[in-house]
Formats: sequence, C-alpha cells, structure tokens
Amino acid sequence: MGGGNVALADRGNQVRQFTRGIEFDYVEWTIEALQLKLQQVALGTTDGYPDEAASEIVLEMINLVEERGYLEWELNTLLADPSVEQLQENINEKQVQLNGVLDELENIRPIAESILQKQLSSVIAEMNLDFLGQAVPPVLFHSTPLPWALIVSPRAQIGQEANISLQVEMSLPDQIALEDEVAGNLDVATLVVPVGGIGSYPTMIAQSNNLNWLAEVIAHEWIHNYLTLRPLGLLYNRSQELRTLNETVASIAGKELGRALIARFYPEWAPAEIVPAPPNPELNSEQASIEAVEPVFDFRTEMHSTRIQVDALLNQGLIVEAEQYMEQRRLLFWMQGYAIRKINQAYFAFYGSYADVEAGPAGEDPVGDAVRRIWVSANSLSDFVNQMALITNSDELFLLSETLEKD
Repeated sequence: MGGGNVALADRGNQVRQFTRGIEFDYVEWTIEALQLKLQQVALGTTDGYPDEAASEIVLEMINLVEERGYLEWELNTLLADPSVEQLQENINEKQVQLNGVLDELENIRPIAESILQKQLSSVIAEMNLDFLGQAVPPVLFHSTPLPWALIVSPRAQIGQEANISLQVEMSLPDQIALEDEVAGNLDVATLVVPVGGIGSYPTMIAQSNNLNWLAEVIAHEWIHNYLTLRPLGLLYNRSQELRTLNETVASIAGKELGRALIARFYPEWAPAEIVPAPPNPELNSEQASIEAVEPVFDFRTEMHSTRIQVDALLNQGLIVEAEQYMEQRRLLFWMQGYAIRKINQAYFAFYGSYADVEAGPAGEDPVGDAVRRIWVSANSLSDFVNQMALITNSDELFLLSETLEKD
C-alpha cells in the first residue's frame, strides 16, 4: 500500500490538477466499443457479401456522412440567420431530414466498419505483416467523435511533456480558458488540438467522407497497435525522439496500407497521378520568366523555416522573442488562408512528431530524416516496420540508418 499523496513533480500530474474533471473516459468508451465489436463478430456482419457489394456498403456510409455534414451546415445556417422570419417550418424540415440520415448512418456504420476491418486485414496479409494469415492484433476500429488533446510543452524548448485527452463536448471558449489556466500556473506552452485517430483498442477513428483519409488513418492506428506488442511501441512515451519515431513509422506504413486498400477495393477513389504541365509555347520569353519566378506560398516549406528559426531562438535562450516570432508567423499563415489559432511550442511538439515527409513542422529533427532514409532502403513494408519495431532509442536508429547507407 503506497502513500495517498500524488507526486506533483511529474508534469502530467501537475497538469491533471486542472483537467481531472473534464478528461475523456477511455474505460467506458472501450467497454462500449468492445461490446459492439463482439456483437458484430457474433452476427457475422460481413458474411455473404462479395467484394463489390461490400465496397458499395462502405461507399453508402461515406455518402451518408457527407449528407449529414451538409444538412448540419444548412440547419446551423438557418438557426443563425437573423434576416429571415418564419423559419421554423424550414428548420423542422431540415431536422427531420437530418434525423433520418443519422438513423441510416447508425444502422449501416457497424457493417461498413466490419467490412473495412476485413479489407484492411487482407491487405495486411498481402504485405506480410500478418501471423499465419491473420492480422495480430486483429483490426478493430470504431468511428466516433474523438476527444480533444491538451498538449503541454516547456517554453524553453520544444517537447511534449503531457498529452491529455479531454471530453468531446468541450467548447472552444472552454479550451482557450484551460490553455490559459495551465500556461499561467505552470509557465508552460499549451494547445488544445483535434486528432484524427487514437491507438486505443479498438482504435478510435474520426468520422469522415474522405475514403482515402479514412483508409490511411485506420491503417495508421492499427500500426500503433502492432508496435505496442513490440519494443518501439512499448517505449512510445519514453522520450520525444521515440514518440516522433513511432508516429513517423505509423504515418509511412499507414499511407502504404491505406493506398493498397484503396487500389484493391476502391480503385475509382485512387488519387490521380500528378503529371507536370508542359511549357506553354504561346508565352514569350519575358512572360515565361515572370510565370516561372512568381512566388507561391508553400505551407510545409514556410512552416519548416518557422520551426528552424524558433529552435534557433530557443537555443539562445530567447524565449519571449521566439514566442513573438511565432505569433508574427501565425498572422502570415492566416493572411494566406490558413486559419491557425495558435502557433507555439506545444504546436510544434504535437505536429512536429509526424515527420514522414520532408519539411513541415518537424524542422531539422534528425529522427524523421533517418526514418525516411531507412524506408527508402527497405526491401518491403514488412521489412521496414519490423526493423523499426525493435528499436529502443535514437542511437540505434541512427546506427541502422548509417549501416544501410553504407550497404
């Protein structure tokens, strides 16, 4: 029997002084999700559907999600419109339509989820990430409204000290108030962010009408489940480097598995290959020169340079100057059409963990670069994932990268 006092030296415990009453209940959610999945298995919800018919069910769910979003937008617009009188009849009509779509979605979603689980399992087996023909752990996910995540970083350097899940219903004013309260009391950088998926079991996936995104995120979160049975996943929270390593591996593998699922079962949804436009022969040399040098705002490149400058300022101990610079850059992004509410150390601690492509908020983090080089050298997705799954620290990562480059 231990003592009754909480060790507040740990940053997570310090933050939880402010969040205990508004944290997301994973235990309750997991029990309900597992019950739903067991019912699906018992009823054999995917039995008897040929591939084409099964895919049509998934596409019907996608269409219903899109229709629900449109009806919600229409209803919110009617409710907010101060210039039109006698709206109640229109409001009631839209509410009836929305309720009908929600009922249809509730009926079809469990079947569509089971079909996507089965489809991804078959792709996993094709890519040799299975055990005796089965995905281990079995692919289980549930589309659901996701909790918000409170990210906490030190002000003097970028690093994730806490990531606490908050209740789904939390409003934006409440999020901002919590950020300010935690930041003011603990002298840290804070940000409440949305997430697309959570690697619980079953995994939690946000509802979306983008099938390509959905396939990728389902696969991404299953990779987290796969890694949790191995050293890399078990050490996820050991350090910022291992967190970035986990997320980057899951991002690369999730994209590959998601693309393979779409190519096999939904080829009409496969993204079109981008072909560079040929030069326009009708342009004279002066016009062509102007067109060639016309600046284009590239989000990832600009965010990459922002992170590099922030790291440089923080390394010099210029915390206030770094924070002022981040706000100036946020205003620039806003003017370019990117509605970012806050850029601070917590922003980079969260978004910088996903380093599967060059540039972006990861800056010059060597972890992402090493993982990408190993991926390029890998013989297959299964070789890549299983190599990475055994890594326990960044030194092992860099050694593997250097060894593969020499070979």
